[in-house]
Amino acid sequence: MVNQAIDDFLAESEELLEKLNQDLAELGEDSATGRDNPDLLNGIFRDAHSIKGLAGMFGFDDVAELAHHLENLLDNLRMGKVSLSETLLDCLFDTLEGISALIRGKAEDSEFTQDITAYLTRIEHLLSGPDEDPADPFAELNLDSALLDVLTEYEEHRLQETLKQGKSLYLIKVAFLLMSFDTELAALTDKIKESGEVISTLPGVENDNPEMLAFRVLCGTDVGVEELQQQLDFAGLEIEIVADPTSAETSAPAATELPGAATVLRSTDKIPASSSRSTPAESPAEAEVAAVKNKDSGSARSFTSTVRVDISKLDYLMTIVGELALAKGSIAQLCVEMQADGLPVARDLEKAIHALERRLNELQSGVMDVRMVPVRQLFDKMNRIIRRMAQELGKKVKLNIQGGDTELDKLIVEELADPLMHIIRNSLDHGIEPAERRLALGKPESGTISLVAAQKGNHVVIEVHDDGRGIDPEILRVKGIETGLLSADADPTRQELYNLLFQPGFSTCEEVSEYSGRGVGMDVVKSNISALSGMIDLTSEVDKGTVMSLTLPITLAIIKALVVRVKGKDYAIPLNAVLETLMLEPGMIQTIEGREVMELRHQTLALLRIDELFKLAGGTVDDSEFVVVVGFADKRMGIIVDELRGQQDVVIKSLGKALSFVKGIAGAADLGNQKTILVLDVSGLIGETLQREGVFGV
Repeated sequence: MVNQAIDDFLAESEELLEKLNQDLAELGEDSATGRDNPDLLNGIFRDAHSIKGLAGMFGFDDVAELAHHLENLLDNLRMGKVSLSETLLDCLFDTLEGISALIRGKAEDSEFTQDITAYLTRIEHLLSGPDEDPADPFAELNLDSALLDVLTEYEEHRLQETLKQGKSLYLIKVAFLLMSFDTELAALTDKIKESGEVISTLPGVENDNPEMLAFRVLCGTDVGVEELQQQLDFAGLEIEIVADPTSAETSAPAATELPGAATVLRSTDKIPASSSRSTPAESPAEAEVAAVKNKDSGSARSFTSTVRVDISKLDYLMTIVGELALAKGSIAQLCVEMQADGLPVARDLEKAIHALERRLNELQSGVMDVRMVPVRQLFDKMNRIIRRMAQELGKKVKLNIQGGDTELDKLIVEELADPLMHIIRNSLDHGIEPAERRLALGKPESGTISLVAAQKGNHVVIEVHDDGRGIDPEILRVKGIETGLLSADADPTRQELYNLLFQPGFSTCEEVSEYSGRGVGMDVVKSNISALSGMIDLTSEVDKGTVMSLTLPITLAIIKALVVRVKGKDYAIPLNAVLETLMLEPGMIQTIEGREVMELRHQTLALLRIDELFKLAGGTVDDSEFVVVVGFADKRMGIIVDELRGQQDVVIKSLGKALSFVKGIAGAADLGNQKTILVLDVSGLIGETLQREGVFGV
């Protein structure tokens, strides 16, 4: 089994076990004081079920079997089939310790196991007991037999518990408008839970108004009917008394010991040492479990080294590291000045700065490693979306995941969720054909959507493949002319037609559905990807399928940048996007159709002048100019600058929503000399330049 998979299992199961230990302790305290908390017991049952499911999914059959028996015991407890006693609580805690011992062993060796027979025998002994033939405990209740017939076994148990605890039992009748019944019903049940318990919620039987939905809510509470009426301030609400201990007519069922019902402890009672279904204090099964526990030594140490940390804490830590990097830059600048003044201490200071730089790089790398998560976390969420949407659309689709262990910054993964979901919804809705159409085309009945991730240098490329109908460029051209994005005599390239899909309001769908046709989606996807300093690219073939490629930086935190100067102003270019730098010589720049380009190794390279893009004025320009060749995915471009001022670590800060409309700027950064400069968005600039070369602008 893959180590990462085992680590994930250990981290998840340890959290569940810790919660189970806390909740079992609370369950014991509640029982000792006579409190009854069915929600707590249901939560414990669900957590035991989760451990069983996790263990089964990872192939740990021994853990799954023991958790399954624990789940059965808890199910019988919450259904009132066994009594809560000290013996049963001991069994629950011991079984939990047995599961912990198994999982702790698997943390060191995935093949580890131990004999769990003693635990299983003890649980089975608690579950077994004399068969009883109880009389009808609800015979004397003022309750319609038809209503009793539709109660679940668990609801019947809660009804008995309510009666045995001496609480009043009420049947509330109410009707709500169709447009608001869900929120109003939820508000009603919340009000009831403030002083009691909702046993069952059922449809009403007396309602002649088609605009209303009637309900019957069976509840138990300690308050009287008048007080309950005041608490539940809902129009048209009626309360029917089913059992009232204060009334001589209805107190009998509450006061009488209910045959066959589980013993319930009142506030004046203490948990008995044993019950009719409990084992003796020193049963053979308990003795064997005790021997196993002594042998295991019951270490309280965690069996996994995983720690789950709030991402905001990592952001704060990264900010501190960034500030340290800036402080180091300031010290380095002072060192240069001291060397210029001929101070002998400057040499020792320079050595100290180099040592500090190495440690800072190690610290930065360590913090970055903590922030990195596998994209499989995101891909698995998409699997659920695909399954649900495929069912709703009546299509057969399977998901193929490749490169799920590729790591990205946690913040990028979170921001990538919505764009990726939009792309997958488009693939399902527009791309994958119905089964009949696929069979007619000779394709498999089930369509395939593939999520592929791979690291390429300092970037991660995520591709969404589908084997659907593809995108017809001719349909895009016609739609582009209709919407005015293209002129009738234009002759756009295939890629330029694909770029139409990312224009606001553009849609090829003739009908509006829940998933498409509103012209909202792909332009938002592109904006979101651009905000992450990423690029999106599309290739397609009719009847073969479509590939959507997302190229993203591994992180947006501390980066190395090349500082350049244009018209007397400094800018930072992320170094991971810089391919090379060249000094411009006369005759290197050519003009094609009014655009500046240059030839670089037999390829034409589009050029961009920052001063023209940002309309910069003033400043002196030397005779020499430089070209910074930048690239993102397979796109290349040259940025013309006046001066190269060296490399520096920078921490990118957002410009905020007020300046989010500014294109070509990824954010701002502080330099070591306390100067703030703008960081160029390379992917946005490449997209801007290449689209200007086409037949339409942005």
